[in-house]
Amino acid sequence: MKQTLQLRISQHLALTPQLQQSIRLLQLSTLELHQELEQILADNPLLERLDDPLDHSVRLLADGAVSTTPAPSASDTGNTDSTSGPADMENGFEHPEMPDTAPAPGDTDWSFDDVARTSKAPEDDDARPQLEAHETTLREHLLEQCCVTVDNLRDRALVELMIDALNDNGYLEESLEEIHARLPAELEIGMDELSIALKLMQSFDPAGVGARDAAECLALQIRRFPKVPMVTRRMALTIVENHLVLFAQRDFNKLKKALDCDDEDLREAQTVIKQCNPHPGAVFATDASDYVVPDVIVKRSKAGWQVTLNHDVMPRLRVNAMYANILKQSKGEGSLTSQLQEAKWLIKNMRQRFDTILRVAQAIVDRQRNFFSHGAVAMRPLVLREIADTLGLHESTISRVTTQKYMLTPHGMFELKYFFGSHVATEAGGEASSTAIRALIKQLIGAEDPKNPFSDSKIADMLAEQGMVVARRTVAKYREALKIPPVNLRKSL
Repeated sequence: MKQTLQLRISQHLALTPQLQQSIRLLQLSTLELHQELEQILADNPLLERLDDPLDHSVRLLADGAVSTTPAPSASDTGNTDSTSGPADMENGFEHPEMPDTAPAPGDTDWSFDDVARTSKAPEDDDARPQLEAHETTLREHLLEQCCVTVDNLRDRALVELMIDALNDNGYLEESLEEIHARLPAELEIGMDELSIALKLMQSFDPAGVGARDAAECLALQIRRFPKVPMVTRRMALTIVENHLVLFAQRDFNKLKKALDCDDEDLREAQTVIKQCNPHPGAVFATDASDYVVPDVIVKRSKAGWQVTLNHDVMPRLRVNAMYANILKQSKGEGSLTSQLQEAKWLIKNMRQRFDTILRVAQAIVDRQRNFFSHGAVAMRPLVLREIADTLGLHESTISRVTTQKYMLTPHGMFELKYFFGSHVATEAGGEASSTAIRALIKQLIGAEDPKNPFSDSKIADMLAEQGMVVARRTVAKYREALKIPPVNLRKSL
């Protein structure tokens, strides 16, 4: 075979670094965006943030003086020439309703009296820092009771051993045999001592702590409930110790037959059991709640439902004018030239990100106006392709915009993906959104008789009466998505 050289001309698509950054910023959530931005600000000195939370802190000036005013940049010191203007006006990413107020160049005088006046809050005489109180853990709470109630050092050590073996819910995961097996033989600790230590710990607060299973946890709490009739207490203990599975399955007919009681007695025992806490240690959990900040806000105006950006999550960025002037005077020579271009790209991509989110959100609101007026039952079917064709964007772009982006509405906070859903055919030949079907199922179950709840087949028949063709297994799938238990677990006495 003869080897030859050939020259061919072809075209292919390539993602530029600017486009890659734009795609990455678009798919980030608000929290991830600010984390990414902090890293970029630390790496690029030509980029600065105007909404820095440390703007009003005490700063050390270049000459060693101390200033409590925001540090003025090169563009805020009265320079109005053409060297500083374009860097701020053309590349800045600022809110028009939040102007940047800069101090005068001479306002740098400072004294201890000024700090004393500005550090005090008007409603606080001392202005002492408010420190968060220490939250007591389950182990600390039990150890405090152990030190007060147990005098013998050996017994106290065994009770502390039991406390260390508890999980976060207050249950003893290991059996006494397993705990005894890992103890040194020279201590000569018997099983009876471990049993006594367990009984001591189970007498502590909260009631039910130290239980080895759910039945024992509930029984410990029922025995300590005050002002419960003896007959009702005995029946509740019998249920949790011997018939807890039937009680969880709400099989009341078998329960009444096993206990030889009527509805009234069983109802009183059920009321006592419902007062128990199956996770007694959970009240001492220190898990912090996760809060969602909306990216867009929907409000009603004279022109209809309008979408606005949440300015609290929009960072205010601009190119540092001082470094820009240095680069202009050096005619673009130096290592900062590439960082200047990266700063301009970032500001442009940030502006494009929020503009795209606003356009997509407004397009969603325009198609789901009935939802904002009447609720989830009026949701119409919507797919990503419909929004993409309307805005002239790719379907993957719409998917990135609607992921982990949230909208604040009069009906609550929703992810943008919530407004997209498949359709269900109707007898009239139209389409109904799956979200509307789930809302109808929730309404039907909420209005049912607790003594005779609706089955999935019954709900499917009721939806068919309203012209919506939904199979029984589809109803079961939507019910499970709503976290609604099946019919046997919704039945009550």
